[in-house]
Amino acid sequence: MSASNLRLLDGGMGRELQRIGAPFRQPEWSALALIESPDFVLQAHRAFIAAGARIITTNSYAVVPFHIGEERFAEHGRTLAERAGRLARQAADEIAEPVTVAGSLPPALGSYRPDLFDHARSVDIHRQLIAGLHDHVDVWLAETQSSIAEVRAVHEALGADSKPLWLSFTLLDDPDGAPRLRSGEAVGEAVQIAVELGVQTVLFNCSQPEVMGGALVEAQAVIQRLGQALELGVYANAFPPVNSEAKANSTLLEIRADLTPASYLDWSRTWVTAGASIVGGCCGIGPEHIAQLHQHLVSPAPAIV
Repeated sequence: MSASNLRLLDGGMGRELQRIGAPFRQPEWSALALIESPDFVLQAHRAFIAAGARIITTNSYAVVPFHIGEERFAEHGRTLAERAGRLARQAADEIAEPVTVAGSLPPALGSYRPDLFDHARSVDIHRQLIAGLHDHVDVWLAETQSSIAEVRAVHEALGADSKPLWLSFTLLDDPDGAPRLRSGEAVGEAVQIAVELGVQTVLFNCSQPEVMGGALVEAQAVIQRLGQALELGVYANAFPPVNSEAKANSTLLEIRADLTPASYLDWSRTWVTAGASIVGGCCGIGPEHIAQLHQHLVSPAPAIV
């Protein structure tokens, strides 16, 4: 992978909002700033872009009933999604270089909980988000998807929408086992379904760095077997292992002290070597991490000869 082909995604919006002093509490998580003080959201987007990210994700991950409540979602969900899209687009359009805006479509009924999945309800929630985000985004990013069923619901909600759909799966934090989604389904099966759905970009996110390499290997095996040209990416989190009963962001998990910008750069190098052409960060990975990736992977200093 050459530096010119590598694209940098942004990092974790929720923890960055908390770090810069935005309104932040449970259960609203990153949606609270969007509701009460959207300028902080714009500030966070700008920070990731200044660090070198050229793909930014709308702050719509927590605009779901799980975080903001059923009543508020019914009344304001679409409006909040539109605000999230508009803020990301504003930040992207402020610089001369192209910045891709990815519309975040989260697991509709709770992160890390494929057991709570309901197809019809998920499709309905996603359609509300899609309607709000649509005019501001370049691609759809269905992220932190724990199961193939969740992905199928997103695909149905999008219908005939012409914007590219990127799928990003969250994995069991078990570096010693075969790479699997949090549902227990094999990564290879998930990648094959992505191909069948016409998806051309598959990522892995919101899991520990230690499990990402194995997922890339499994994905590459499927790509080679099917003869498909599939773009791969990784954006790991900085959490300790999360068990299968946890809900993402249900508590403020500790951030690993060992995942410094330098160590995250080392992990990212292994993902690029394994075939990732998109690299960024999830929860706990901030602009300082993205700046390291930009400095050393995208714009390395010329060799001294």
